[in-house]
Amino acid sequence: MKSQKITMLGTGLIGTFYTMCLHGQRSRDRVHAIYSRSPERAQTFASQWDIPKKYTDLKQAIEDPETEVVVIGLPNNQHEEAVLLSAAAGKAVLCTKPLGRTAEEARRMLNAVETAGVFHGYLEDLAYTPKTLKALKSVQNGALGKVLWTRSREAHPGPHSDWFWDAEMSGGGAIIDLGCHCIEIGRNYIGKDIRPVEVMCWADTQLKPIDAEDNAIGLVKYANGAISQFEVSWTYRGGMDLRDEVAGSEGNIRTDHFLRTGFEMFTDVGLGGYVAEKAESDRGWLFPVGDEVHELGYNDMFSDMFACLERDKQPMEDFYDGYIVNAIMDACYVSAKSKKWEPVELDIWRGRSDLVQEKLTSDFDAEHFLIKEEILPDGRKKAIIKNKKSGKVSEKLI
Repeated sequence: MKSQKITMLGTGLIGTFYTMCLHGQRSRDRVHAIYSRSPERAQTFASQWDIPKKYTDLKQAIEDPETEVVVIGLPNNQHEEAVLLSAAAGKAVLCTKPLGRTAEEARRMLNAVETAGVFHGYLEDLAYTPKTLKALKSVQNGALGKVLWTRSREAHPGPHSDWFWDAEMSGGGAIIDLGCHCIEIGRNYIGKDIRPVEVMCWADTQLKPIDAEDNAIGLVKYANGAISQFEVSWTYRGGMDLRDEVAGSEGNIRTDHFLRTGFEMFTDVGLGGYVAEKAESDRGWLFPVGDEVHELGYNDMFSDMFACLERDKQPMEDFYDGYIVNAIMDACYVSAKSKKWEPVELDIWRGRSDLVQEKLTSDFDAEHFLIKEEILPDGRKKAIIKNKKSGKVSEKLI
């Protein structure tokens, strides 16, 4: 198997997580060149991770003659420039979330990599968490029947770098930062070939002195009638809350990825170091994470990316997915202002276009639909039924 030499763009938290993952467990894929605007930070990062080359010029870093893959861990307003340079250099490019600040930016990036014919991957780590991958497999195997509703929540005290809080640099607030995760998780459960058609979104700045939203709740309606709900917050106290739910006609799944994972401790004197991402304190009740990069999906994400690169296959998440997510978020921002359902505008759609909302019904007998069955406290079993001709609802012991 070929080992990949990587140019890593960015030395912040995401660049650190990516490098930690790529160099973990004696990985054959290595960061060979690092880019940072700060010479001091580039030097420190290169020394920490044993990286041979360091750059403060973005174009030179991307065009390093020894690297084959570019990984983008830069602020949102620099994604497009880095992608266009990578495509022009003919290099495979993997970009952190969100792909762009708007669907228009994302579409230009998608067009650039497809025109150049280079491999592209969308680094949506939370679609790759171990629990999510197992849950997705169950859903794809039909364990829940038809997926009717999903809910994804990401909430924490706020981002770690100043540029996130600048709406011009980031493209928005909690929606662009966290909603992109939640929306793509919902798409995976409902089916990526199912078109998102409209959204309803509330967003507000409840606490932080910023020009973007620090809290938001949204509903995304899909062509088959499924609804995907997201909740995001930059004001949630006590760490990072990552939870997902999926409800189908035949069952449901609930997952908790970060705060309630079975590792809890109390300390009155302090842990004496890092606890977990977005943890606000190292004393009191703490929820450490055993293997953070694994729990957040980085290991499986990069395994998928590089395996698909080597086999010339499409990864689970690519720039087209990033474009769809950006288009949904654009509609969310419009809806938050209009206070109405707003359409998802897609210039590019490669999924199904033949879907209409279907009502699922079950027969109780030849004359009645079954609404539900239940067992009463005394052990009797009862059915709620509806007459197919008259529409009358009644109940019957069975």
